[in-house]
Amino acid sequence: MIKSQPDVPSTERVPQIWGKVPPQNKNFTGRTDLLARLRSGLANQVTAVVPHALHGLGGVGKTQMAVEYAYRYQSDYDVVWWIPADQPVLVRSSLASLAQPLGLPSAAVSGVEDAANAVLDALRRGEPYSKWLLIFDNADEPEELTDVLPQGPGHVLITSRNHRWAGIVDAVPIDVFTREESVEFLSKRVPRGITSEDADRLAEELGDLPLALEQAGALQTETGIAVSEYLQLLTQRTSQLLSQGKPTEYPVSMTAAWALSVASLEEKLPEALDLLRYCAFFGPEPIPRDAFSKVVPGLSPQLRNLIEDPIRLGRAIGELGRFALARLDIPARTIQVHRLIQALVRDELPEAEQERLRHEVHLLLAGYTRLDPNDAGNWNTYLNSLGHFEPAGVARCQAPEVRELALNMVTYLYSSADFPSARSFVQSFLDEWTSTSGADHEDVLNLQVQLANLLRELGQYDEAAERNLETLNAAEKVLGHDHDTTLRALRGRAADLRASGDFQQAHEIDEETLRRYESKFGEKDWNTWRAMNSVALDYGLKSDYPTARTRLEKVLRGVLSIDGASSDPSSYLNFYTGLVRTVRLGGDYSEACDLGEDVYAFGIEKLGPESTWTLRAGRDLSIAWRRAGDYERALELAEEIQQRYVRIYGLDHPDTLAAAVALANIRRTIGEFQEALVLADDTVRRYPRIYAAEHPYNHACAGNLAVLRRITGDPEIARKLNEDALAGLEVKLGRDHHFSLTVAINLASDLAALGETESAYRLCSGSLRRLRALLGDNHPLTLSAAANTVADLRALGRDDEATALFDDTEERYLRSLTLDHPDARVFLEGRRLDADFDPPPI
Repeated sequence: MIKSQPDVPSTERVPQIWGKVPPQNKNFTGRTDLLARLRSGLANQVTAVVPHALHGLGGVGKTQMAVEYAYRYQSDYDVVWWIPADQPVLVRSSLASLAQPLGLPSAAVSGVEDAANAVLDALRRGEPYSKWLLIFDNADEPEELTDVLPQGPGHVLITSRNHRWAGIVDAVPIDVFTREESVEFLSKRVPRGITSEDADRLAEELGDLPLALEQAGALQTETGIAVSEYLQLLTQRTSQLLSQGKPTEYPVSMTAAWALSVASLEEKLPEALDLLRYCAFFGPEPIPRDAFSKVVPGLSPQLRNLIEDPIRLGRAIGELGRFALARLDIPARTIQVHRLIQALVRDELPEAEQERLRHEVHLLLAGYTRLDPNDAGNWNTYLNSLGHFEPAGVARCQAPEVRELALNMVTYLYSSADFPSARSFVQSFLDEWTSTSGADHEDVLNLQVQLANLLRELGQYDEAAERNLETLNAAEKVLGHDHDTTLRALRGRAADLRASGDFQQAHEIDEETLRRYESKFGEKDWNTWRAMNSVALDYGLKSDYPTARTRLEKVLRGVLSIDGASSDPSSYLNFYTGLVRTVRLGGDYSEACDLGEDVYAFGIEKLGPESTWTLRAGRDLSIAWRRAGDYERALELAEEIQQRYVRIYGLDHPDTLAAAVALANIRRTIGEFQEALVLADDTVRRYPRIYAAEHPYNHACAGNLAVLRRITGDPEIARKLNEDALAGLEVKLGRDHHFSLTVAINLASDLAALGETESAYRLCSGSLRRLRALLGDNHPLTLSAAANTVADLRALGRDDEATALFDDTEERYLRSLTLDHPDARVFLEGRRLDADFDPPPI
C-alpha cells in the first residue's frame, strides 16, 4: 500500500510515505531491551548509513520485531518502506515501487531497473526526504544486497536467518522469548484468560518460541481447549514426531504446535486445510487473493468447488488467519504464510501429493496472469506473481499454459526494461527447459530468441549475434521458415547485422521478413508493423530518407487506425521517433522539431522521462533543435539525456555513447570546443568496445573528433583522422552515402586549412555533385558543400564561378532554412561550414 497510514493515535505524526509494512501485531510482547539497542544504533548514525540486522532462527520473531520498530518509531521518519529480500528480483521490484511516491517515474513507465536506480539515487541525496527507513526482510545472502542497500541520511534494517550478517553490519541477535515475555504474550493472546501457571507450563513445553506460542494461543482462542489437554496432546504429538525422525532444522516445539493447530483446523473446516496446503507451494511472499478466483482446467474437484463458492472460500481464508496459520492483509487482498509453516505443511505430504499440489499452484498462477504482458496496465499482476516463480518451481513445469506464463513473464520484464532480471530469469528457465525438453524444443528456441533480444538491449552485440544465429538455424530446421519464433529470430539476425555494420545484408533480410509477416498476418498487425519499421530503419541507414519516411508514415497510419498508440505506447513511440529522425535526416529541420516535441511529450506522459523509448525520443529532439538553430534548448536537453543514460546504463552502453555524441556536437556548435573535444575523444575510444572496429559508426564518430581537432589547432591530425574515416566508410558504404560525404566535406576543410586549396576544391565540389544526386539540391548538407565550394573557388581566384554558385546557394538557403539560420549566416559571412554525425539506433 502507498500513502495509507498505520493505525496510530491521531496525535502522533505519521510518515508521508508508508508502504508494504505488514500489519502491527496487537499482541507484540517484550523485546524492550533489543528495541532500545536497535533504536540507539540507528539513531547514532552520523555520516553514513550503517545497516542494522536482526538475525536468528526461524520463528523467533525477527520480522515481527522489525514491524514493531517501524510502528513504534514511525514519527521519526518521512518514509517507511518494506522490501521482501529473499529473492534478488523482488528487491529491485520493491525498490522500484517506491519511485512514484518519491515523485519519480514509476516502474510502469520507466522500467524496474531504471526506477530502482532512481530510488537509490534519491535516497542517497535525501531528496525529497532525508528521514527514511528501509526494511529488508528475510535477506538470506549478504552478497545479494551489495548493490541495492541504499546510502544516504536514512536508516536500513535487515532481518535474516543468516548469522554471516554479524560480520558485515551492526547485528542484533534475536533469540526465543524470555519466560516472562512468553507468559506476557500468552496472556495477551488468549483473551478469555490463562493463568500464569498454565502460561508458564505451556511456554516450557514450547521452548519459548514466539511462532509456536502464537500457534498455541490461536488454537486456544478458537477452540477453548484446556491447557492441560493441550499439553497432553502436545506431548503425544512431540513423541510421535521425534519417533518419525522429523528434520532437525524445524524446532520440535514449533512442529508439534503447528500439528495441533492443523488437526483442529481440519476438524473445524477441512477445506481451510486444503487451502493451506496450496498456499504452502507458493512463495513466502504475499499471495494475491485473486490467484484463487479463477477455475482453470486441471484443478482438483475440491479446489474447483472451493473457488466456485466464494462464501466458503472467504470462510476458509478467515480460518487460516484465526488459527495464526496465515497473515491476512485485507486492504491489499493478500494471504501470507510463514516459510516455516509452509515447510512443515509440505513435509507432511507424500511426494506424489506434493507434486500434484505444486502443479495446481502453477495452474493457478497461469490463470491469474493470463493478460497481455506488453500492456503496462497489467504489470502489477505480473509483479505480484514474480516472487512465487522460484519457490513454486515453475521452471520445472512442462504444461503448455505454464510455459506460456513463463514466456509472458520474460516479456513483462523486457517491456518494463528490467533487462538484468529478465536475463537471469531466462537463463534459469533455459537450463531447466533444455534439460527436460531438449535444445530444439519450440519453447526453448523461443527463450533463446528472448535472450538474444535482451543481450542486444544490454549492448552485448557479439554474444547476441552468436546466440541468435544458432537459434535461427535451429528454428528454421525444426519449426519451419514461417513460424513465429523463426521470424522473430530472423528479425534479430538483421539487427545483429546492423550492429556488425553490414547494412545491405540486414536490409535484404528485413525485406524478406516483412514479406513473410505480411503473408502470414496481413498488413494491420503489430508483427508486420515492427518488421516494416525495421525496413524503414534500413532505408535510412542507406541514405534513402524519402522511402524510409513513406514506410514509417504507413506504419503510423495503421497503428492509429486501431488506436494502437494507447494499446502499445512503447512500440508507437518507437515508430514515431523513427519518423522524426527520418524527417530530420531528410533535411526538414522545422518539421522534425514539431514532430519531435510532440513525440517526446507523448513519451513523458505515457512512459515517463526515463523510459528507453522516451530517452531516444529526447535525444533525437535535442538533435533536431540543434539542426534548427535552437541551441539553448538543444544543449539543455542533450545534457539531461546524457546524464540519465550514464546513470541508468553506464558509460559503455550504445545509447549512452550516442547521447555523448549528441552532447559533444552541440557543445562544439556553441563554441565550447575544449569540453566537446574531451567528450568526443572519450566517446571515440569507447565505441570499439561496442561495435567492431570497422563499423561505420566508429569511422563517422572519428570524423566528428577530426572537426574538433582542426578547430582547436591540429589540422594535420584532423586530416589523418578524416582520411582514415573516409577510407573505412567507403569500404563499408561506398562514397555515395550520407556518412561518407559528411566526412568528405570535413576532409576538404582540413585540406583548405593546410593550404592545399586545389585538392580541397576537387574533393568539395565532387562531394557537392554527389550530394545533389543523393539528397537533393536543397538538403542542408548539400548547401554546406555548396557554401564550402564557394569559399574554395574564391581562394582559387575563380570569382565568376564563385559568384554564380553563391547566388544559387543563397536562393536555396532562403527557400529552405531561411537566411536567419546559423548555417546561412556562416555562409553569407564567407566562412566554411562543418558537418557532423549522430548515430541512429541499431
